[in-house]
Amino acid sequence: MNKLENQKPEIIMMEKENINSYFQELIEGWGILEVWASPLLLLLSIISLIIICIIIDIITKKLLLKFISSLVKRSKVQWDDILLEHKVFDRLAHIMPVLFIEFTAPTIFANYEYLVSIVIRLTEAYIIFIFLMVIVSIINVMDYYVKQLESMKDKPTDSYFQLAKIVVYFFAGVVIIATLFDKKSINILTTFGALTAVILLIFKDTILGFVASIQIAANDLVRVGDWVSFGKYGADGTVTKITLNTVKVQNWDKTITTIPTYTLVSDSFKNWRGMSEAEARRIKRSLSFKIGSVMYCDESFLDELQKIHLLTPFLKNRREEIAIYNQENGVNKDVKVNGRHLTNIGVFREYTEAYISNHPNIRPDLTRMVMQLATTEIGIPLQVYCFTNTTDWGEYEKIQADIFDHLIAAAPKFHLEIFQAPSGKDFQRLV
Repeated sequence: MNKLENQKPEIIMMEKENINSYFQELIEGWGILEVWASPLLLLLSIISLIIICIIIDIITKKLLLKFISSLVKRSKVQWDDILLEHKVFDRLAHIMPVLFIEFTAPTIFANYEYLVSIVIRLTEAYIIFIFLMVIVSIINVMDYYVKQLESMKDKPTDSYFQLAKIVVYFFAGVVIIATLFDKKSINILTTFGALTAVILLIFKDTILGFVASIQIAANDLVRVGDWVSFGKYGADGTVTKITLNTVKVQNWDKTITTIPTYTLVSDSFKNWRGMSEAEARRIKRSLSFKIGSVMYCDESFLDELQKIHLLTPFLKNRREEIAIYNQENGVNKDVKVNGRHLTNIGVFREYTEAYISNHPNIRPDLTRMVMQLATTEIGIPLQVYCFTNTTDWGEYEKIQADIFDHLIAAAPKFHLEIFQAPSGKDFQRLV
């Protein structure tokens, strides 16, 4: 045993000499000066190593990937197809040339002992980097797979996978630095611990974004696909992506607005999801009538209005009710303010309620009201409050416009004037 052990160093030295002897003889044959012989020998060794590594990389990729592809095609599960699609095995194949460098470095750089430890450190660091990229690819695969699940499509999963990548990058970076400088990883982490305040300042947005992502998911504040309005940032459109640091909103004019994730928790915004889920959109719009156009309705005027189909039942019952009340109380009808009377704006309000109640595009199961609001400097506002049976923007605007087109055209029939600020032509008529 002792004889064999004594022979091992001699065998290794012979191998080193055999590998480098060819290049040495070649350089001597070129007649190059001894000053340049050593650098040139090193250069040739590096070039030959690179060529061999490229060949190994090509062969490994072709053979390994071909073999793995055949296995994936035979497999019935889906996850291995996703791994192949995201090139996880491609990145893993890069490890073979690096392993070759690590094992052959002591032999190839036999004449340059000081380079051996440097090369080995670099190769080990690169191996760690390869595994880092493989892990990141696997995280991307998990992200892709989760997004394919129907129950997870609208959840802010990007934030969690981004945080996982940051953690992996951080620890891989620590190990790579420790490997390159031949230090213990715990010492590097201790150094980072001493810089905690600086790190917290640098990653402030990331930490806030992560906490906000948890709150958004837990409270179901926003989902991908929601229509949100965020006046502070000029955002009004559909949420397309929720990441660790930003939320992307595609506005209706196709522009993109990015909002810090944590502002969805710290600031107020409007989410229109409830409208979409209810499959109804609210109409809340007013018409303002001139106060001077409001009046009591006499019998001839009521006879004319009673011809309107939607008002016939209401006016018939209400006129009888008012007549009985005035007769029982001995009301002097010559003075209009005595007793009970119908007004044109009151009848118009009833007509509007009947009109939206009979409209085919207004939801009958949701709130429907016509309200008289407080009088303002522009007259008496009459507000229509109801819900359409569609959330499609174009259809909604068409329904809303049709309703108010009709009401504006019908108002003069009730001797009501809609308020409008005077224009230049109005002043010309006065002159």
